[in-house]
Amino acid sequence: MKYFYSAFISICMFISANAQQKIDYGNNKAAGKYYNVRGIKMYCEIYGEGKPLLLIHGNGGSMNAFKNNIPFFSKKYKVIALDSRAHGKTIDANDSLSFEMMADDEAALLDALHIDSAYVIGWSDGGINALLLAMRHPEKVIKLVSTGANLWPDSTALIPGLWLYEKNTMDTTHTQNFNAKQKNDWKIFLLDWLQPNIPLQQLHSIKCPSLIVAGDHDVIRVEHTVLISQNIPKAYLWIVPNSGHPTLIEHRDEFNKKVDEFFSMPFKEWK
Repeated sequence: MKYFYSAFISICMFISANAQQKIDYGNNKAAGKYYNVRGIKMYCEIYGEGKPLLLIHGNGGSMNAFKNNIPFFSKKYKVIALDSRAHGKTIDANDSLSFEMMADDEAALLDALHIDSAYVIGWSDGGINALLLAMRHPEKVIKLVSTGANLWPDSTALIPGLWLYEKNTMDTTHTQNFNAKQKNDWKIFLLDWLQPNIPLQQLHSIKCPSLIVAGDHDVIRVEHTVLISQNIPKAYLWIVPNSGHPTLIEHRDEFNKKVDEFFSMPFKEWK
């Protein structure tokens, strides 16, 4: 009898796991909703219960970037996955875009959800947004994880290959006959070509515990990531071995576990 009960439980767990894997994050009508945020309709999906956890994706992406992380964190947290302004299902017809604008959007979204503060995970451009959210709206961030972020857009922050690719794109692209989608894509490209422009001194205002992450083969220079961590008063640094830019994808299980431990444990000052 115990064998059959155990087998039944195993089958249920298998079915549940596969059901989670089949969720199309970013297109799940059961979990998704639009919120009026600072002149746009911001799309987000919410999973699980517990302390709020805000997920912020990177340039040109959507919340689906976190498809390997949402199932893990939603077992313990109320996961708020969003499509940033001008990304995914969040349409923005304006002709300009900035990281500061996006960080203010995220604070307003939390207000719309009646959430005072949240844990935050940001990847790539989302990592920049996470830092700016903590600087511009410190009361909104309990702890933050920023992976693959940069403070400025030149080759001292980005590896030369990426910077040269972006420069070539800038030099050879002609925008006169762009359609609406191409205009939006160009606006998103210019975001990373011209921004961010965050002085190191500004990082000193981040008061929440922070975990600063990058891969050892990231498109962000390791030296730049170290510099970010050194200028945040309560920061841990994690350079992920054998990893490129998508640390949370290439090292999903380790990333999820370490981030959860960081959120759960009191911050310890190292003297």
